[in-house]
Amino acid sequence: MDKALLIKNICRLLKDGKRQDCIDFANKKYPFIENLPQKRQYSKYQMCKVFLNDGFIDRYSGDKLIFPGLIKILTIEFPDIFKYHRNWKMSETHMIYWELFPTIDHLIPIARGGQDSEDNWITTSMIRNSAKSNWTIEEIGWKLHDKGQLNNWDGLINYFIDLTNINQDYAKDNYVKDWKTGLLKAMDELNKLGKNK
Repeated sequence: MDKALLIKNICRLLKDGKRQDCIDFANKKYPFIENLPQKRQYSKYQMCKVFLNDGFIDRYSGDKLIFPGLIKILTIEFPDIFKYHRNWKMSETHMIYWELFPTIDHLIPIARGGQDSEDNWITTSMIRNSAKSNWTIEEIGWKLHDKGQLNNWDGLINYFIDLTNINQDYAKDNYVKDWKTGLLKAMDELNKLGKNK
């Protein structure tokens, strides 16, 4: 559907003094779709399920992503290198948090009629999530990449688990602890379903 031509038709009708026809045409062919904002917050377990399902692959770029808990461990160990700002201020946060940190995005944006459900959730990086905003991938010229396979790339979750088992002090950080709890629960569920390859 050529939306510019729809507007041309509305303008033609308006020029001919057919205001109600404009309204009817616009409501039928190019309606306003109201979507009231919803507060969306996902548990670490929900996010881990999506990340594991997608094989820690950014579904918009095909790039490999790193497990968030491991990124935080790098910040704990090397705070002057992997800097982090609690409000993600870009000038004070290392780009690893934007480029390699996975997050959930809605393939069809909520603001565009998409549902806030697992079948509309995909893994992407923070930077691509921010760039995509409320656009569809067709509108910005992106494509959806295939899911990854955990046996090819696992987001370095095994390093995360090993490091947290070796150094119990990491568990004192609630952020690391919450990610580990969510990961282990999601992995356990995945193993029970026989999907962990």
